[in-house]
Amino acid sequence: MARIAGINIPTKKRVLISLTYIHGIGRTKAKDICAKVGIPDERRVAELTDQEVIRIREVIDQDYMVEGDLRREVAMNIKRLMDLGCYRGIRHRKGLPLRGQRTHTNARTRKGPARPIAGRKKA
Repeated sequence: MARIAGINIPTKKRVLISLTYIHGIGRTKAKDICAKVGIPDERRVAELTDQEVIRIREVIDQDYMVEGDLRREVAMNIKRLMDLGCYRGIRHRKGLPLRGQRTHTNARTRKGPARPIAGRKKA
């Protein structure tokens, strides 16, 4: 099993798909990485040589922010917004949607399960 950026990527899948298991790498970035290293799209992780795995690791370390560093930066950005007290920061603090979605109905993913209101009778 190949270990890249602290993640064990699946060996039976294609390299392009396996790289997307790393937080911060999607299809497009995975395709770019494979192109830089010179690995064809249909190659499986199990077929990679140790040298190719090392080259993939080096490219990711040099050019991309992934896993812990990326999570830390996103958390710091959210904390900065909250400390500023700007609109988006307040919405983060309250646990509400922050990109203009309606909250009268829907928004259950962001708000959590509906809580019953005390003293209200069902009509």
